[in-house]
Amino acid sequence: MEIAILPSLLAADFGHLADACRQVAASGADALHLDIMDAHFVPNLSFGPDVAAMAHRTEPDLPLNTHLMMTQPDRYAIRFIEAGAATVLIHVEADCDVAGTLAEIRRRKVRAGVTIKPATPAEAVFPFLPLVDEVLVMTVEPGYGGQSFLEGMLPKLAAIRREAIRRGQPGLLLMVDGGINAATAAACAARGANAFVAGNSLFRQTDLKAGVREMRQAAAAAYGKEL
Repeated sequence: MEIAILPSLLAADFGHLADACRQVAASGADALHLDIMDAHFVPNLSFGPDVAAMAHRTEPDLPLNTHLMMTQPDRYAIRFIEAGAATVLIHVEADCDVAGTLAEIRRRKVRAGVTIKPATPAEAVFPFLPLVDEVLVMTVEPGYGGQSFLEGMLPKLAAIRREAIRRGQPGLLLMVDGGINAATAAACAARGANAFVAGNSLFRQTDLKAGVREMRQAAAAAYGKEL
């Protein structure tokens, strides 16, 4: 199984975001993750489409994996696509037509994904699996970086991977975000995760490239061992 590592721009120095984009591009990471928070769906504000556009201008070959933590992501998804997003993820808990929004994202020729909060059961994403390229399981409560990994999310990952395999989608990108480092990435990979969003654990390292490589190797070695 191919492993994807996505550093989160939320953990970068906000005074040097363009430099952080260049650093991620040089690290061997697979994409740059953008946490978009609206201070309503989650209790924090982060980036808007202009930051996505800046990242795309700075490193146009670096895919932007854009997670809309928004009450009404349908109102903003197209703006992020126009800013350069390669993937747009929305929450099953959002106040919108989730299926219709996912279809519109795909119609715009970008990858669509669905996300669930820690309290939401794995089964909530099952109806959307035919409509998405990615599923993101939050392994902390969304809204702030630097939280501790919630081990109770591990069975949820295994359930989603098994359902994707049952439905003939073995290559589904199953992503985790929250408290991810090499050790927790390995634990998630053992349950079927193959994409890992990491903020502080990567950006606080003196060598981001080495951190990406270590996480990728740990996840690859553990993949599927607890399925």
